[in-house]
Order: sequence, then structure tokens, then C-alpha cells
Amino acid sequence: MSNKRSWNFVALTLLLAAAVAAGCAKKQTVKSGVDSGGPTATAPAPAAPGVTETPIAPPAPPVMAAKPAEAAPGVAVTQERPSRFADVLFDFDKSTLRDDGKKASQDVADFMKKTPGAVVLIEGHCDERGTAEYNLALGDRRATAVKNYIVSLGIPAASLSTVSFGEERPLDPGHSEDAWSKNRRAHFVLK
Repeated sequence: MSNKRSWNFVALTLLLAAAVAAGCAKKQTVKSGVDSGGPTATAPAPAAPGVTETPIAPPAPPVMAAKPAEAAPGVAVTQERPSRFADVLFDFDKSTLRDDGKKASQDVADFMKKTPGAVVLIEGHCDERGTAEYNLALGDRRATAVKNYIVSLGIPAASLSTVSFGEERPLDPGHSEDAWSKNRRAHFVLK
């Protein structure tokens, strides 16, 4: 008797599973080459009561990585946009402007004085040494130091903005002092 009950239970379970699968399955008919709004288009079958139908979106095309823009020698490329201004370079673990950084910042200020309404984004960057959090903070201090210097030259603070990328967008992906010295920078993006 026990054996007969177990077979009945298995048969009932399979029957129930088949009924659920058949009732829930919904095939979508797609005809290629037929306009969905044309007279030959097939209307979708009405949904069963209590069943919500979710439209299926076509797959998105693959995202292709953009080829980095080519820059003139000595001109930094960030976010695939070359800058018309020289980068401000920094010493290791420092956010104070050197004389060459002051000269580059002066060039930006001179341009902005001649071009009313110009808006410049100052990006702070670091080399790969240090933690990600530390480098984001250092990149912020570098961008802010450059912004403050340009503001001291008579440029309105509202026409300058800053962002820190820390170590995330190196100019030179190498792992040497030469590469690191290029990555410790503030980069100007004319908006």
C-alpha cells in the first residue's frame, strides 16, 4: 500500500508541475521582415487574467572602447580629450604649486580673461602609489590648489570647477618614476 501511495504522490506531483509549466509558458511569435504596424502583423495573444506581460527589449549593441585620442607631444589626454593647456605637475605626495605649475595656471587665467564666459574643469590626478581613498583626497587637494591660485589671479570661482580622479585615469600606465611623475597632475578641460 505504501508503495502505491508513493507512486500516486509522484504522479500527482509530475502532473501538477506539468500543468503549472504549461499554464505559465508563453511563447512570443516573431516574424522577420514584417512591420509591427503593417496590415500583415500578427496581434499578440491576450494575457491570461492576473498575468502581467513584460515586453522584451532587443539586446543592446556591444559597447566598443573608444580609441584614445592622439595628442601633441607634451599635451595630456584625459577622457579622450586633449587639453589646450599644459598640465600642472606636482611633486610626490604634494599639492603645492611649483613655479612651472604657476606658469601653466597663469596661461589658463590669461585665456579666461580674454574669453568671457569660458568655463574650465580642473581634474586632479595622482600616481598609483597610496590607497584609492588617499589618492582621491590628494587629487582633490591638487585640483583645489590650482583653482585657488587661478582665483587669486582675478578669475571668478564660479567659472572654475574641480574633480578628483585619484589614480583611476593615469596619463602614463607605466610603473616607473617617469610614468608616476606624469600622472601627478592637474589637467584642464575647457567646457
